[in-house]
Amino acid sequence: MSRSRRGEGARGLQRQPTPPDGAPEGGGRLRSLAGFHAVGARLRTDPTSIETLYFDASRRDARMLALLARAEAASVRCIAADEGRLQALAPGVPHQGLVARAADKVLGANFEQLLDAIEAQSLFLLLDGVTDPRNLGACMRTAAAAGADAVIVPRDRSANITEVVAKAAAGATETLPLITVTNLARAMRDMQDAGVWIVGADVGAERSLYEMDLTGPRAWALGAEGSGLRRLTRERCDQLAFIPMAGGMESLNVSVATGVCLFETQRQRTLRSGGNLPGTKASR
Repeated sequence: MSRSRRGEGARGLQRQPTPPDGAPEGGGRLRSLAGFHAVGARLRTDPTSIETLYFDASRRDARMLALLARAEAASVRCIAADEGRLQALAPGVPHQGLVARAADKVLGANFEQLLDAIEAQSLFLLLDGVTDPRNLGACMRTAAAAGADAVIVPRDRSANITEVVAKAAAGATETLPLITVTNLARAMRDMQDAGVWIVGADVGAERSLYEMDLTGPRAWALGAEGSGLRRLTRERCDQLAFIPMAGGMESLNVSVATGVCLFETQRQRTLRSGGNLPGTKASR
């Protein structure tokens, strides 16, 4: 199936920081980032957007001291806080003794810009009905690790970026665009018109993902564990694929399935090009 391609350079789709309007020199919205991964990612990508870093003074281990040293080197204000204050800043989120109050970020690309940036190696993740914030965060972490360009979700029937999502994403919310669309099926059609081939993960599919050619611009569509893809989303896909499983298992958590699908796509591309998988080191 031949499709036209619009523009080039999907790798340019990145989160861009908003001016730190919540910082002392302005007025605006702040959000809480909790835990070493989320706080560390913001320190790496945009330390000036952090208004205050609250830390548990009773933690004097090497990991805490190293992060505080990085924060101080970046001129971030650090304040010791007790457990009650940390919990109040990030309710219900395992904070590991660290909570940063930082300027909220917005996406540097909207859906139209995404369409104009399609290239031969574009890779996207479409999530249909993933309402659990921890699952969304875990999917974003996996997608970022696999080198995806963006995660796309419907405005309704989806979790949104929260402290819980950011914690589960382990820093991926700082670098990977999460794009919200009003109508997922219509967005899929627009992506297809722009040259993206969409594969849906579906337990009832006739072919395994290992039987498919996953090179070229691709998007994977995945639904929540149990319910799977909605009918309209499934019908909009160009192909459906199942993940072979042993031991009588019928489904995987959506973030695990995301990893299988995205990394198989990158594996095939690597074999085709003779290059390397995204990143410089394997997970240990």
